[in-house]
Amino acid sequence: MFNERVKTLKCPEEVIQLIHGLLDDDISPESEKVLQEHLDTCKDCKAFFEQIKKTTAIFHCLGTSTIQAPKDFTAKVMANLPNEMKKNSFQRWLAFHPILTAASLFIILMTGSLISSWEKDQKFSVSKQSNLVVDNNMVTVPKGEIVKGDIIVKNGKLRIEGEVQGDVTVINGDQYVASAGKVTGDIEEVNKVFDWLWYHIKKTSNDMLSVFNSGEK
Repeated sequence: MFNERVKTLKCPEEVIQLIHGLLDDDISPESEKVLQEHLDTCKDCKAFFEQIKKTTAIFHCLGTSTIQAPKDFTAKVMANLPNEMKKNSFQRWLAFHPILTAASLFIILMTGSLISSWEKDQKFSVSKQSNLVVDNNMVTVPKGEIVKGDIIVKNGKLRIEGEVQGDVTVINGDQYVASAGKVTGDIEEVNKVFDWLWYHIKKTSNDMLSVFNSGEK
């Protein structure tokens, strides 16, 4: 659908080039003014511009995560692109294929990097609420205490005797809710590599939605 929208644009090629220039921060103030005036009057170009902005937001979101692409990832992708595509920048190619590119990058980066991090990272960590009691790798929500916000425990155990006003996530560990304990949100245990992948898929998806929603306001 995205490529069909590009093909059906009736405006000059120069407009598309200006759009890419604006997103690449490679446009003069005069050209930017001309482009903005055009976008205010052309619904098709405006929709095209918004779609590319969302695609850019996806890669910005992925780029700020701890996931790293293999060193030769870009070179391999470029080597397999058609010759005519090589004439354009890699980012330009990504912008014209948002769905395929986002899905491919997400699968490659998430799967490889997260499996590796699951196997190597065995360090204990816990979220920083002040009224949590931490003893070695055991985290306790004491009876009578109210912990506000989400609790995340990694490579440890969690015992809930008080109340948690938020979600609880235990990664590579165990959790126990006493009879007097209460959790207002969701409780999730991540103890397998596929659970780990799914946990990060959901987290990254929520981050992307937040970027889109903030951009539309």
